Amino acid sequence: MSFYCYIVECADGTYYTGWTTDPDRRVHQHNTGRGAHYTRSRRPVQLVYLEELTDRVSAMKRENKIKQMSRTQKIRLFDQ
Repeated sequence: MSFYCYIVECADGTYYTGWTTDPDRRVHQHNTGRGAHYTRSRRPVQLVYLEELTDRVSAMKRENKIKQMSRTQKIRLFDQ
């Protein structure tokens, strides 16, 4: 099983970071209002970054690291 850390861009231009085992399903959840509370009022969202990791713990740690980044650092991450 693969685990993913992802960033979506919300309709208001903000970014949301999370982790999942199924990126397509998770983005769909965000866009139908069944995702994170943060994204419910900021739909639609668009996937801008996806990173595959080996296990759940690694995905959660990576999510935490990305959440600590500044907006500029996040943009640099997915504009590479």
